[in-house]
Amino acid sequence: MLIAQITDLHIRMPGQKAYRVVETDRYLPPAVDALNRLDPAPTLTIVSGDLTDFGRPQEYAHLKNMLDGLNAPYFLMPGNHDAREALVQAFPEHRYLHGEDGYVQYTVEDHPLRLLMLDTVVPMQSHGALCAQRLQWLRERLAEQPGRPTVIAMHHPPFLTGIAHMDAIGLLEGAAELEQIVAAHPNVERILCGHLHRTIFRRFGGTVASTCPSPAHQVALDLRPEGPSAFVMEPPGFHLHEWRDHALVTHHAYIGAYPGPYPFHEGGALIDE
Repeated sequence: MLIAQITDLHIRMPGQKAYRVVETDRYLPPAVDALNRLDPAPTLTIVSGDLTDFGRPQEYAHLKNMLDGLNAPYFLMPGNHDAREALVQAFPEHRYLHGEDGYVQYTVEDHPLRLLMLDTVVPMQSHGALCAQRLQWLRERLAEQPGRPTVIAMHHPPFLTGIAHMDAIGLLEGAAELEQIVAAHPNVERILCGHLHRTIFRRFGGTVASTCPSPAHQVALDLRPEGPSAFVMEPPGFHLHEWRDHALVTHHAYIGAYPGPYPFHEGGALIDE
């Protein structure tokens, strides 16, 4: 099973620039093309939040036109830039988006890995939270199949990253409770997150939690406590998570055309010239 993960698309309308710099909608088609060219092809794609920049219906319509070009099925999650109601209305065939109790939480069952999609959004706020209701939903889902390999996907990472301005709008409620729940379920193979626009890994609750880069702009790598809120136009990317030999192996992949591939060997020997 091969899971592609893209995140933090921040789609705006054609010609509009996010933060006066990034025409985000120009970056998604190359990402779709890159995913469609993969061999082997992804089993599915997780799009882990901040799908649009302002949660406007026209942004979701524009997003849908592009995502529908993916060959593999894709599963959506909201981020802090999204609006649940507009998201649900824009993707009527994605019935799982109706979730439960007003949250976009659901399971994906038809694969060797079970996927649990967890909603961390606080409406009209940048930070995330896991309230008692959402955590109880997770407890109940994990209790259903305690021995089955499982991935949890969510937008806000449940750990501090050292990038101060992002930690200030991270998962500000429920992280400690989530860690206790995950620690009690060793079948949780990974926690996949977005929000940070960077590749970051951390041990969490006996498993590994990770964040994924954006196919557009990346958050600046600045670990100073007073580091400003800023982004850089580093190479766009995505993650590939391969379920192999009863473990999940993650690759960071870049989007774009780069020189190569070049051979290491020629005539059976390492090239030395």
